Amino acid sequence: MVSSGSADWTPGEVAVSGGQLAYHRTGGDGPPLVLSHGLTDNGLCWTRLAEALAPDFDIIMLDARGHGASSRVGPGDAVDPVRDLAEAVEALGLTRVLVMGHSVGARASAGFAATFPDRVRALVLEDPPLVPPMTPEARARRLQTFREQVARFRSMTEAELRAFGMRQSPSWDPAEFPAWVQSKRQVDAEALPLLNSAWQEDFRCVRSPTLLIHGESDRGSMVSPEQAREACELNPVIRSVRIPGAGHNVRRENFADVLLAVRSFLAEV
Repeated sequence: MVSSGSADWTPGEVAVSGGQLAYHRTGGDGPPLVLSHGLTDNGLCWTRLAEALAPDFDIIMLDARGHGASSRVGPGDAVDPVRDLAEAVEALGLTRVLVMGHSVGARASAGFAATFPDRVRALVLEDPPLVPPMTPEARARRLQTFREQVARFRSMTEAELRAFGMRQSPSWDPAEFPAWVQSKRQVDAEALPLLNSAWQEDFRCVRSPTLLIHGESDRGSMVSPEQAREACELNPVIRSVRIPGAGHNVRRENFADVLLAVRSFLAEV
């Protein structure tokens, strides 16, 4: 059990090219809000935020390919999270959706909004990795590091993973850890997606109101103050908010301020 609040949510699968993506959906009469998680997480890692927003939105928490209960990724398989997200939204029959992503899920969400501007009503980006495209050599090194990380996860028991997570992130609410532990035992060693385009290209092409949420660089945020300013200068639809006391896992490290920022932004769009 990841959360008592998830007991009434509907699990499902949606077909995408070469496989399927699993999801959990809160239902309800509110506008659809699609959540795209970060690397090594799964859809239910959004549980705490989804519980808070569920009264006002129909929330769909996707498992990315190679994560959670979605199609597996093997050696040599291409991972295109933008295509997967676009195909999942279309297959679910969603139009003019609200989209929120964290980390690589935020990059995928920005790519989706840039490629299909008429299908996104508004966009929330939680600490996307604003890094340049990797060279083949850098990608090979990153993939090897990622494989070793996944192997470490798989070598641990659930109790060991939870203890590791709590040591690594002592400020997180305990409710974050059940889904986090589960996700680390589900991720594939080859699930690292390509980030082939410069982030500025996607940000420049977004047409929907966009909120860029980031933490503090010295706490591990992957968005510097300079990059946040650059993003807003690139495109007038983008606004940014810096969340104090948080790093890369912004909502997990300052849940109250992120929830307030997201609620306020979505209420305007």
